[in-house]
Amino acid sequence: MLEDGVKGVILQSDKETYAVAPEIPCGKLSPEELIKIGQVAQKYKANTIKITSASRILVIGLEEHQVDDFWNDLGMTPGALVGICVRSIKTCPGISYCRFGTQDSFELCKKLSELYHGQELPGKMKMGISGCNNQCAETCIKDIGLVGVKSGWKLFVGGNGGGKPRLSQMLTKGLSDEEALQYIEKILQYYKANGKKNQRLGAMIDKMGFEEFQKVVNQIVSVQN
Repeated sequence: MLEDGVKGVILQSDKETYAVAPEIPCGKLSPEELIKIGQVAQKYKANTIKITSASRILVIGLEEHQVDDFWNDLGMTPGALVGICVRSIKTCPGISYCRFGTQDSFELCKKLSELYHGQELPGKMKMGISGCNNQCAETCIKDIGLVGVKSGWKLFVGGNGGGKPRLSQMLTKGLSDEEALQYIEKILQYYKANGKKNQRLGAMIDKMGFEEFQKVVNQIVSVQN
């Protein structure tokens, strides 16, 4: 039996079949990629294709012996579905496709996905990037979130959904793309060094106090500059 998360699979409720999900950075596919997913799913007689809340495509109903061949035929990278790591990063259409967008959420999401998708951390990490204050990427309940405004990016930290939801808090604002990437890098480094196993970023912030966390991160960033 395959372990959940290995090879991008999740065991289904029947305890026999699996769902698999390719990594789809920013939830963006070409028509050719979408067609190929459908064709390969059809070849292996998958039961269902589900679009998830994290902008993934979940192919449901594969047998264990089919998983390796499925990935070989598909030719896409398995997504980080479970585990204490950086999950798929959610984004809105941003300035590319939305008239309300003020910042390029797609471009920043692409860079963050390339840098961090699947990276192991003390706890699971969800990120959201919204191109305007409407926060269509649910930035307010993400461990790390960016919200675009005309003056740059607002950076939020510590949010999560689940049984004990926590709203994120604004750490800083007016960031360029490069500054936002720098802040996120330092936050992840600090979290990796100081977070306890299975502790979400928000829980670590609650324990040390938001103002202290804000002070520490700002000091780390300023030293690097």
